[in-house]
Amino acid sequence: MMGPAHSLSGATAWLGVGAAFYALGEPMPWPVLLAGTLICAGAALAPDLDQKSATISRAFGPLSRSLAILIDKLATVVFNATRGAGERKRSGGHRTLTHTWVWAVLVGAGFSAAASAGGRWAVLAILFVHMVLAVEGLLWRAARVSSDVLVWLLGAAGAWILAGIMDQPGYGANWLFAGEGQEYLWLGLPIVVGSVVHTIGDALTISGCPVLWPVPIGNKRWYPVGTPRFMRFRAGHWVEHKVLMPAFGLAGTAGGCYALGFFG
Repeated sequence: MMGPAHSLSGATAWLGVGAAFYALGEPMPWPVLLAGTLICAGAALAPDLDQKSATISRAFGPLSRSLAILIDKLATVVFNATRGAGERKRSGGHRTLTHTWVWAVLVGAGFSAAASAGGRWAVLAILFVHMVLAVEGLLWRAARVSSDVLVWLLGAAGAWILAGIMDQPGYGANWLFAGEGQEYLWLGLPIVVGSVVHTIGDALTISGCPVLWPVPIGNKRWYPVGTPRFMRFRAGHWVEHKVLMPAFGLAGTAGGCYALGFFG
C-alpha cells in the first residue's frame, strides 16, 4: 500500500486497541489514545525506510535519506545471509527485514527502552519523529505543498504539548506500566502495532510480505505471505483509495468513539 493508506490503517489500529482496552474495563486516558494514534500512524510508515523514495525517507531530508540507504544495505545483507534454498540472491532489501515481525518487536522494544531511560528529551524526540511522520502520512496532500520546516514545527509543537499533558498525574506517563522508573515504557507498543499493520497492508498487495521471517515455509525463509492471488492488488490501486481508506476511516471513528466512552 501507499503511505496515506498505511498511516490511516495505523491510526485505525491504535483506536481499535483503545476500544479493546475500554471493553476490558481499562480505558486509556485520552492523551494516550491521541498520542498513540499519532505515533501508530507515523510508525506505520517506518518499514519503508528500506526504500529511498518512500515518504519516511524524504521526511527528514538528508538524514532520513542516508538512513534509508543504510537500512537498505543492512536488509540486503540479512536477506542474502539467511535466504532459503529456493530464494535468489538480492541486490536490494526492500520488503525484507523491515517488513517482519522481528523488526517490529525489536524497534518497539528499542523505543520503549529509550523512552523509559532517556527521560523527557527522549520522549519528546520519539513523539516529534512520529508526529512528523503522522503529518506526512495523514495529511499528505497538505504536507507535499508545504515546506519541510513547517511540518517539523507542527510536529515539534504537537510533541511538546502532548508530552506536557501526559506528564501530569493520571494523564498517561504511567499508563500500562505503573512501576517506578517505567514512565513512558508503553510508547513502544503503538510503534510495534504500526509496523505490524504496515506489513499486513503490504501482504494484501501483489508482492505479498515476508511477515513471518525467519520461520521457513517450504524452501523459503522470506516467504511472501499474502491473501489469495485473486484478492491482491497493486499499491495505489483504486481498491486502496476507494474501499480500504474509507473503511479505515469509518472503523477508526467508531473505535475512537467507543474508546472514549461515547457509546455508553
